[in-house]
Amino acid sequence: MKDYNIEKIRNICLASHGGSGKTTLAEAMLYDAKATTRLGKVDAGNSIMDYDQDEIDRKCSINLSLAHFNWKDKFLNLIDTPGYADFMGERIAGMRVADSCIIVIDVASGLEVGTEMAWQEADKMNLPRILFVNKMTKENVNFREILEKIIERFGTSVLPLQIPIGSGSSFKGVVDLIEEKAITYENGKMTESEIPDDMKESFESFKEKMVESVAETEDSLTEKYLDKGLSREEVITGLKAGVTSGKLFPVLCGDAFSRAGVDRLLDGISKYLPSPKDRPPITGKDKSATRENSPDAPLSALVFKTLVEPHVGELNLVRVYSGVLSSGREVINSTKGSAEKISQIFLFKGKERIEVKEIKAGNIGALVKLKNTRTGDTLADKGNPIVLEGIDFPRPAASIAIVPRTKGDEDRVSSGLARIAEEDPTFSVKYDAELKQTLIYGLGELHLEVVVSRLRRKFGVDMELVKPRIPYRETVRRKVEVQGKYKKQSGGRGQYGDVWVRFEPLKRGSGFEFVNGVVGGSIPSKYIPSVEKGIRGAMQKGVIAGYPTVDLKATAYDGSYHSVDSSDIAFKIAGSLAFKKGQETADSYLLEPISAVEVVIPEEYMGDVMGDLNSRRGKIQGMESEGTLQKIKAAVPQAEMYRYSSQLRSMTQGRGTFSQTFSHYEEVPREIAERIISETAKEKEQEK
Repeated sequence: MKDYNIEKIRNICLASHGGSGKTTLAEAMLYDAKATTRLGKVDAGNSIMDYDQDEIDRKCSINLSLAHFNWKDKFLNLIDTPGYADFMGERIAGMRVADSCIIVIDVASGLEVGTEMAWQEADKMNLPRILFVNKMTKENVNFREILEKIIERFGTSVLPLQIPIGSGSSFKGVVDLIEEKAITYENGKMTESEIPDDMKESFESFKEKMVESVAETEDSLTEKYLDKGLSREEVITGLKAGVTSGKLFPVLCGDAFSRAGVDRLLDGISKYLPSPKDRPPITGKDKSATRENSPDAPLSALVFKTLVEPHVGELNLVRVYSGVLSSGREVINSTKGSAEKISQIFLFKGKERIEVKEIKAGNIGALVKLKNTRTGDTLADKGNPIVLEGIDFPRPAASIAIVPRTKGDEDRVSSGLARIAEEDPTFSVKYDAELKQTLIYGLGELHLEVVVSRLRRKFGVDMELVKPRIPYRETVRRKVEVQGKYKKQSGGRGQYGDVWVRFEPLKRGSGFEFVNGVVGGSIPSKYIPSVEKGIRGAMQKGVIAGYPTVDLKATAYDGSYHSVDSSDIAFKIAGSLAFKKGQETADSYLLEPISAVEVVIPEEYMGDVMGDLNSRRGKIQGMESEGTLQKIKAAVPQAEMYRYSSQLRSMTQGRGTFSQTFSHYEEVPREIAERIISETAKEKEQEK
């Protein structure tokens, strides 16, 4: 492979809402660049970028994928990312290691929530970007309308560099404002010609605004513009500087399916988007540690995705920011402080791998057989380590319980889930001993369905999805004083323990507090810890429905003992008896976990979503604007959030996202508590 200077490299991430045509655009780019002889299609299941079987079956991207190719004198690393919220972790990882971003907009669907989220993430990462208005061949679309919405949402820094010639079935191409030519397409072939007469007035208006916007990015350009205007070269230079600094966001348009405008987008990437050299020096977690984006600087590289593949093991996708990663070299995983030896190195083009000897600063590749390196880890020089910022992945918002359909598959399930968790930082699994269920957690039901599909396909185990049990709790409403007395005589030495305990409620979230209030020696101090153990043990199964008891204060204040028959076990049993008697008389009640829920939706869905949250016994805590989106904050019982992501997707046509975290416990309403107690009793009866 030709060795490209860092100035010639472009690392670009495709990001937007699902269904906007990112993967189709990637396929068109590869075909136009002659990196492939076949134009892959998502619907046909033969695209280069969506090669995973689940992606082929579902006809949508699930994983980020890489492809490198040449365009004219540039070397491009293209990162295609999923658009659906269930797989946003892949998008965040891809954007984290890109130097720029292409925001793809479906002209017919407009600004969808996934597009807005991608824009916000690009803002957080200070990524230069180009907007590509796609699907211009769709009927009844209006470029100017979508452009107005883009400018309204993303600001006046949005700058069209083209205007379309026609739309729908009459879409022929674009007028290029910089080249001052009409670019038309027929059967994939591009032709340059003069600007049509009926578009010259529109061209002059757009051109003037474009040059003004470029001139306003720098004082020196403003002075030249006001004095004698800007030359074509000055506009191009100023445009690249404005894009690199985040002051300008060019807008191009076309149709990825027919490849119209794709070559111009590739030209725009080459001309206006930054090389790794144009980006600021990389900074470590320790802000004083920096690395120049240069192959001559000490090594710094970030692992942004881990793949586990049969017969290969782990593959770590890595972006090299500085220095050189070469086969046979020893480096340090500075995140974990462990040594690693680099063996094989690959570049990716979809699932195709090309082995190389090294990857230099600015490039992206894959490493195999690293011992202790995972997503988010930094690789560095052993003698000059640096730890880079990791990747801020979203926390799982949905959960479900799984049960193997075949007994004896438990070990394979456990192994398979662990492997999937290594690949996907937004997925986790745990066995809940209290609930006696294996729970899997992800960003939505679709995410979890894909996990189960992978288990079946890769590890040969079939799973049943069941509703997770809810970790209810019990507590008391009033203070009581009770006696716990245990006396047993059966010949020989007996057992005797007698304790009086005061039980009283504590503030919610306080847990358990035990106080030794015994004075005068009515119970020897050596037995007091046994009383506490007995109470703590009994608290694990409350008397209402067998759930753990919380927020309780127990004060042992009196009792009696026998010099021969008393023992630790006797006082432990006495403590447990006191607890059971106390909970029966202290007006016990049931608590349920409450989730802090945040829902982000377009404003037109506010009524439906708020009504649905209210129907789930949710309490609206507040609302705030996020651009054209609205964020609703609510406290909702965990029991009511089962399969919420599917319902939200249905209500908002896939345009809503949500997150939830545990907040606190609250009392269950009486009629619902009665139902829970009855259902729990039936479950226990069936388990016998």
